[in-house]
Amino acid sequence: MKNKPIKQKVRIMLITLLLSLFYLQQGFAQVQIPISGIVKDSNGVPLPGASVIEKNTTNGTITDFDGEFSIKVASKNSILLVSFIGYSNIEIKIGSQTKINVQLEEDAQNLNEVVLIGYGSQQRKAVSTAVAKVASEDFNQGAVGNSMDLIQGKVAGLQITRSGGNNPNSGVAIQLRGITSLTGSTSPLIVVDGIPGGNLDLLQQNDIESFDVLKDGAAAAIYGTRGTNGVILITTKKGKKGKSSFNYSTFLSRDFVNSKPEFLSASEFRQAITDGIISPNNDLGASTDIFDELVNESNLSQYHNFVASGGGETGTYRASVYYKDSQGIALENSREEFGIRGSFNQSGLNDKLNFASSVAVNFNDANLLGGGQFGIVTDWNPTAPIFAEPGGDLNNQGLYGFYQPENGYNPFSEYENRINQRKQFTFSGDMKLSYEVIPGFIASVFGSYQRNSWDDRYYRSSQDWAQYNPGSSYNGTGYAYKSSYLDYTQTIEPTITYNKDFDNSTLEFLGGYSYQYSTNENFSASNSGFTTDGFLDWNLGAGNAITDEDLPRPGLSSFKEDNTLIAYFTRVSYSYKDRYFIQGSVRHEGSSRFGANNKWATFPAISGAWVISDELFMDEVDFINNLKLRVGFGVTGNQGIPNYQSIVTLGTGGKYPIFVGDEATYYQTYGPVKNPNPDLKWETKKEFNIGLDFGLLSNRLTGALDVYTRKTEDLLLSYDVPQPPFVRSSIYTNVGDIINSGIELSLTYRIVDKGDFSWTADFAGSYQNNELSKLSNQIYAAQELYGGSIGNPGNLGNAIRNTEGGPIGDFYGKRFAGFTVDGKWLFHKADGTIGRASDMTEEDKAIIGNGLPKYYASLTNTFKYKNLDLTVFFRGKFKYDILNTVDLFYGNQNLLPGNVLNSALGEFSQINEAPQYSDYYLESGDFVKLDNVTLGYNFNLPDKSPFTGIRIFGSARNLATFTGYTGRDPEVQDTGLYPGIDDRNFYPRTITVTAGININF
Repeated sequence: MKNKPIKQKVRIMLITLLLSLFYLQQGFAQVQIPISGIVKDSNGVPLPGASVIEKNTTNGTITDFDGEFSIKVASKNSILLVSFIGYSNIEIKIGSQTKINVQLEEDAQNLNEVVLIGYGSQQRKAVSTAVAKVASEDFNQGAVGNSMDLIQGKVAGLQITRSGGNNPNSGVAIQLRGITSLTGSTSPLIVVDGIPGGNLDLLQQNDIESFDVLKDGAAAAIYGTRGTNGVILITTKKGKKGKSSFNYSTFLSRDFVNSKPEFLSASEFRQAITDGIISPNNDLGASTDIFDELVNESNLSQYHNFVASGGGETGTYRASVYYKDSQGIALENSREEFGIRGSFNQSGLNDKLNFASSVAVNFNDANLLGGGQFGIVTDWNPTAPIFAEPGGDLNNQGLYGFYQPENGYNPFSEYENRINQRKQFTFSGDMKLSYEVIPGFIASVFGSYQRNSWDDRYYRSSQDWAQYNPGSSYNGTGYAYKSSYLDYTQTIEPTITYNKDFDNSTLEFLGGYSYQYSTNENFSASNSGFTTDGFLDWNLGAGNAITDEDLPRPGLSSFKEDNTLIAYFTRVSYSYKDRYFIQGSVRHEGSSRFGANNKWATFPAISGAWVISDELFMDEVDFINNLKLRVGFGVTGNQGIPNYQSIVTLGTGGKYPIFVGDEATYYQTYGPVKNPNPDLKWETKKEFNIGLDFGLLSNRLTGALDVYTRKTEDLLLSYDVPQPPFVRSSIYTNVGDIINSGIELSLTYRIVDKGDFSWTADFAGSYQNNELSKLSNQIYAAQELYGGSIGNPGNLGNAIRNTEGGPIGDFYGKRFAGFTVDGKWLFHKADGTIGRASDMTEEDKAIIGNGLPKYYASLTNTFKYKNLDLTVFFRGKFKYDILNTVDLFYGNQNLLPGNVLNSALGEFSQINEAPQYSDYYLESGDFVKLDNVTLGYNFNLPDKSPFTGIRIFGSARNLATFTGYTGRDPEVQDTGLYPGIDDRNFYPRTITVTAGININF
């Protein structure tokens, strides 16, 4: 089919690698310089066994019993890297030195690490809330489809799921500490370089410095109405002072299907005909594995990123340009994009005035035609051909060269005769101007503008089966559709900060104002009746449907909406003796989305921390190096609902005639489409968090333990109301509550750190529990929420019922009791008896499982030996159920002569009745994945090399899955109200293999 050639892509990569290897050969060994010295701890005691390595080489040694070392280095420009377990690493440039004395400081869990906390930053030691940080060196390696993939499994309590597999045009589902809303937003607020609501499309993996995740209410309350689902602060890389530098990064990646459903092959289908199970007239003479035919075996994705950065005494800059071509495992499924990101920072007036600005642009072209056709596997007769000759005996006689199933479709005919494309442009620009009025007092103003727009085009040729089949209303003519979308957001946030150090204490104050205006608009038009495909979708007016009323009516629509958010906020942080910390914040915020009586709300937070390990009574506890207790409480809101829900909006009705004499003029009528609710307000979450940060055994083992409980009140939902007095039959209002609680544990253990070899293990795990504690009050009533449609055949209804007083994600259905002797279903009834499917009533159904995992865990092992590094990453989910809808529908021979699973004639051959939803098809979803293995090598470079660093790496993702689940993959949707359903309309899971190179010069 229409696959892009890959020779040019491979050629580009090979040239790059050859040039890199050429430069590696340059230079010869230099005269070495002898260096000696001693390494001591912070108390001046010699440290035996400390590692001393010439940076970016394998040349190294360790200190002796007296802490002394000697080493020969290549040149005066060499840098020594000195390290020891439990102490911060230090780098020393040789210069003219031949004798070096080194004093290492204790590394108390990176207490000097800077952590973002929203509108500012703090040293890790001073943080009193639940904040997790993931730096670039800890990101998941290899090709990633979305920037959030970089930290999948890295933060306890943060779930990142790609239920769409590795589809380059699919997104990720993000959820922090469980579900918090029934109808509002459930994803964390994304803040990119201070821009709230930052667009992930503008972020490339090589441009990101770190992620800071504000997990609890006390941390997120500074963002008020958008903080209920947590906040993810993303920092991009900036220029640094010093010599200008360049970086080029590139990789090639390839996807391979790691599992496929085992449907009948052509030979197995014919064997069923021989066995008398299928009628002989269903043998159509061909042999087609439609799944394999839909796979793009030649897929090859590539990524290129070039960076220039540097700076002087008063300013820095960084600019990057990238190109990415992502080819999906499915045919006609790709995304090509390129973009630019630049940042600039300048200071003046004796460093009192600072100006910073950044710009990011992304252009992408997505082919949306393929990727959704794998469901045809379940309907495709494996003896049917893809192509059929005119005049043949097959259905439709191959009118335009393609076989058309009688009750289905041919995806290859669609690939040939359809266009489905999106071209998107995304822009973000920001600036920040700050001035230090007096020492410690800084006034700033931050502004940003974000714009996102796309144009969609869709065309069906007159030769498409949908246009000319016997039941088509298009009468063999073409159909075209075009649409455009635009949204933009303007933000301005002036702030003041004041920091003051006293004898034993420090005071920090933040005050600010925030204004954000957002709008979006869209337009679409469609027409049919195109008697030629010569214009495609570029001449909508040429379609005959404008005048021919026998054809479907042309379509025309447009829409615009907007909203405004205004806030005042303040935060005060106080520390005493660098041991006791307290922080409080308040945000007073108003939104145009809510009712006239509830436009404004206040969101307070308070937290405190006590560094217990700094107390005198801990001096004798040698194995504890750091111990900090954190306690916090915060109130946040959720305004992530559609606009105009509190007011009356009008919609169109029928046409009404106005007569003048005997002639009527028809006028469009309008009426209200919703009931107004002036009391509509925020969903409010109140959260209590207690945490413990620790460092043990000379800080070889560090980590954090958090226990939380949160209650989200005034949940928004549509409720039935009487008519009259209400104009419409439902109203959107605040009623319900959800309670979430959980435990999160993060651990880092430096298992080995001796000489040339080190081994570090990082663990992140969490436990979650939830309850839909309230759905009704004295005015509005609802007992349960149904969802998770199973679909046809059989109209099996919804799989999940969320009930007041119960947990989220309960499977609700029949309880399997066996089969009759002739293969008919038997189920348990509520009265204790057993009945057939026709005997079952709604009262006989029960809770039969739950689709939301209780436990999440991940383990990263990082090994380093000289210049080699190896990362092995495992992650898993536990204690949840999966509804296997593929088995439910296609493990049943009653669907013959449509295609079925091998198991329908094997394991499930006893079933002799139409599919029924019950716990017979629920399975444990517990799994552990070997999710990422990356092997890298840093080359030793001679002193005269034009390069300062070269790294090559190979990576493989989703390598193996250890599970008892019998379906294609146990990683199904685990966010939202209706988790745990393995959808039969799947996109294949893949193993992704990547090879790349990173060059600094």
